Amino acid sequence: MIKTLKGGCQCGAVRFAASDFARPSICHCRMCQKAYGGFFGALVMVKDGHFTRGEPKWFDSSNVARRGFCANCGTPLAYETKFGLEFSIGAFDDPAKVAPTIQVNLRDKLEFFDDLCSLPIKHETDDEWQDFISSVYSHQHPDHEIKTWPIAKEEK
Repeated sequence: MIKTLKGGCQCGAVRFAASDFARPSICHCRMCQKAYGGFFGALVMVKDGHFTRGEPKWFDSSNVARRGFCANCGTPLAYETKFGLEFSIGAFDDPAKVAPTIQVNLRDKLEFFDDLCSLPIKHETDDEWQDFISSVYSHQHPDHEIKTWPIAKEEK
């Protein structure tokens, strides 16, 4: 059995935990594409999933499903139907622990999806890019539990 895994939104207002997982997947349906603003949604069924800080805001994305997201920062966090609750894999502190094992809803899979890993890679090495990257300071919640929220300066 996997130990309890935790995760949450970008800003830290909503956190969750679970230890009993099933069917980690990539969903290609159009609703997941829209909900994630990406090419797919990555979800894992959580049989014992619960929120440990805050609660998501819920959107009824269809007559049979609702999607939970952080009302503060917009991070997609959950998907729920009569079959149960699923958490967004990318929102876990360590997403590799629940890596997708299947793809579902292939009828909406974008035609270029399978070729994405063969795209050329551009390594940014010029001084202007390096200066930009070195100036970035993330306001994102760290990928671990913290004592206080909002984040105290000493915990960043």
